[in-house]
Amino acid sequence: MSDKKPLFVFKDVHVEVEGKEVVKGVSLTINKGEIHAVMGPNGSGKSSLSNALMGHPDYTITKGEVSLNGKNVKEMSADERSRAGMFLAFQYPTAIPGVSVANFLRTALKAHRGKDADMSDFRKLLKAEMKNLSIDPSFATRYLNDGFSGGEKKRVEILQMSILNPKIALLDETDSGLDIDALKTVSEGINRFHNEENGILLVTHYQRLLNYVKPDFVHVLMDGRFVKSGGPELALKLEESGYDWVENEIRQKAKV
Repeated sequence: MSDKKPLFVFKDVHVEVEGKEVVKGVSLTINKGEIHAVMGPNGSGKSSLSNALMGHPDYTITKGEVSLNGKNVKEMSADERSRAGMFLAFQYPTAIPGVSVANFLRTALKAHRGKDADMSDFRKLLKAEMKNLSIDPSFATRYLNDGFSGGEKKRVEILQMSILNPKIALLDETDSGLDIDALKTVSEGINRFHNEENGILLVTHYQRLLNYVKPDFVHVLMDGRFVKSGGPELALKLEESGYDWVENEIRQKAKV
């Protein structure tokens, strides 16, 4: 478990997309060694939050603070945040025709390590991580995500994470579109990556990913706000009863 040293912190974050506020003041502290899951219905702001935290230009943080290891990252560009130790696995990974998986990863890793970095271990590292994720070696020469199935794209996302070894990983619905075998493989990759020095923020609709990647905390996001937090048992309750009971609970509290 965590040594309780704050790793990734965001406070009172508000996010706008095309002039509309979709995240309405959320705060969270992820300590080293912790896994936090964010769950919520469609349109609740989950993906908008993760994209904004990573610095996606279409998602504007209009208010709030974001820090990694005590350093303000809010004013950094997405690539600067990546080099600082942040990683985002997209819900819908983009295809990049003309750029092979190996060249993409080598370039990304070199950017992280610096232009004078020793890259002699890259081929060995790539081969080992591809084997761990049951990715056929031929994928190293294929164009990134071009013609890949949903499961193949998600495995390559986790491959990127394993190669770059970030301090904080934001995983946006990584379980989306995965069959049970791919889900198990991707989950094993996430668990291999996780250690006492990094942190993970999992965004998901369903309990099934959390059967394999055990969160320390679960947070429910509805209408752009965190409305409930708890342990892993909260995800089980949501799987069993849906989100209606949370809405009913909020209405009951409002009447008091």
